Amino acid sequence: MTRESMSFDVVIVGAGPAGLAAAIRLKQEGRIQGREPSVCVIDKASSIGGHTLSGAVMDPGALTELLPDWRAQGAPMGVPVSEDQFWFLSEHGHRQVPQWLLPDCFKSNGSQVVRLSAVVAWLGEQAQAMGVEVYPGFAAAEVLYDDTGRVIGVATGDQGLDAQGQPLASHEPGMALLGQYTLFAEGSRGHLGRQLISRFELDAGADPQAYGIGIKEVWSVRAEVSRPGLVLHTAGWPLDAKTYGGAFVYHLDQHQVAIGLIVGLGYRNPWLSPFEEFQRLKHHPSLRPLLEGGKRIGFGARSITAGGLNSLPKLCFPGGALIGCEAGFLNPARIKGSHAAIHSGMLAADACLQALAAPTPPLLGLFGRLSCNPDLR
Repeated sequence: MTRESMSFDVVIVGAGPAGLAAAIRLKQEGRIQGREPSVCVIDKASSIGGHTLSGAVMDPGALTELLPDWRAQGAPMGVPVSEDQFWFLSEHGHRQVPQWLLPDCFKSNGSQVVRLSAVVAWLGEQAQAMGVEVYPGFAAAEVLYDDTGRVIGVATGDQGLDAQGQPLASHEPGMALLGQYTLFAEGSRGHLGRQLISRFELDAGADPQAYGIGIKEVWSVRAEVSRPGLVLHTAGWPLDAKTYGGAFVYHLDQHQVAIGLIVGLGYRNPWLSPFEEFQRLKHHPSLRPLLEGGKRIGFGARSITAGGLNSLPKLCFPGGALIGCEAGFLNPARIKGSHAAIHSGMLAADACLQALAAPTPPLLGLFGRLSCNPDLR
């Protein structure tokens, strides 16, 4: 098949926190033989941030390192965390853990309650202002390799196919986006990332990856029950003792809350429905008063890579690397991952720049730097 192609120094698949942080870092720091590196970011969503679920608690440390003046630039970073609470739910009530008993991992000191979709959209604007070519609405359909098996880029999906995948009269082959290095930031269980992990045996020696599903809704609630900055996590009901998971309620500004349930996908009960359990959660006597009289304004679900440090695959392969949730940088103990995703993108960008400056492009020397970096705790 003959494809049109475009060539760049670095191609990034996925316009989330990791992918956009890598793109920004490349433009900030990069000079290759006296010129700026050419960088392309593609994303399957029709708009940047369009597939990012809003409502998250974000440690701003990595963003501060990437863009120290984010406050002056008007980053939509929501409200500071004002209080952390942890509840154990029973069917008819709850018990709150005293503050002095809360472990540090459940304390969000210095963090922000944000609409992550707005933060990602803002990062996209910053990247474009720096000269990054950002193309929303283009999903990467396949990885491209050279004769030696080295990754040389990706191809977008073909247009004009029937239900069986056969070409119609309007058929147009996808575009080949070629890069000296390609960074994959598709998020949890990205289909290209899974192919790369299998092809290059990147998970050899690592623990099996663990996954969960997170279901989230954003509600506009009554002013008298809104507490901007309150972060609540729960354990227990509606899940039984053999099912890993828990709920969260994050109070945003503008009288909005994000409420959700995370269920580990290793549950034993084959009849368990995470969605139905979430519906029961919203009717719990301790949570229902928060939502009564309110209106649901957004909802969604996504997989969560929750294996932690021991399940991290090797990050690098000939021609590229995995970053962000594609690799599994969510810290399940802290229930946070955006700051680690941003850090991984920054470090990958630094490694790309060093490699591009070398006479012969080497394998990205990224894994050792990431695995021993204290900022990724």
